[in-house]
Amino acid sequence: MHLEGNVSIGAPRQKVWESLTDPNFVSQCAPGLESMDIIEPNKKFRAVAGTGFGSIKVMFKTDVEWVELDAPTLASMKVHGTAPGSAMDMTSAMTLSDGPNGSTDLSWTADVVVLGTIASVAARLMQPVTNLLVGALFKCIKGKIEVTDTVSEDVTQA
Repeated sequence: MHLEGNVSIGAPRQKVWESLTDPNFVSQCAPGLESMDIIEPNKKFRAVAGTGFGSIKVMFKTDVEWVELDAPTLASMKVHGTAPGSAMDMTSAMTLSDGPNGSTDLSWTADVVVLGTIASVAARLMQPVTNLLVGALFKCIKGKIEVTDTVSEDVTQA
């Protein structure tokens, strides 16, 4: 399954970069996240998250590794997750560029392969559910970055 999108975030690129490459920040917005542990700072972390596809609920344990970090422009990661009778592998990349009026344009892609029980049982629901989850993730991230950037500006101007 291939996913991609673009998001305009009303904050400077460095602020967006720092937020998106911080697992603790992103974890605040991750749907269904149960736990997140940093294994190696700026390199590897582990997350446990639950998701549902119709009446099927599944808990994935995932290992995430940054493959490339070229601040503040490009980041890519690989993810391997397991759930009872299922597995998931993903590669993802994001590119940041300066947008108008001090904003940042984020372009991202993700290629996901799901194998096992969840793939065969929930195949027709996987794409729409994943699109909803990704949409919620980026809406939350955008909101948090823009709020913290506005608060920082207010404090600086005071």
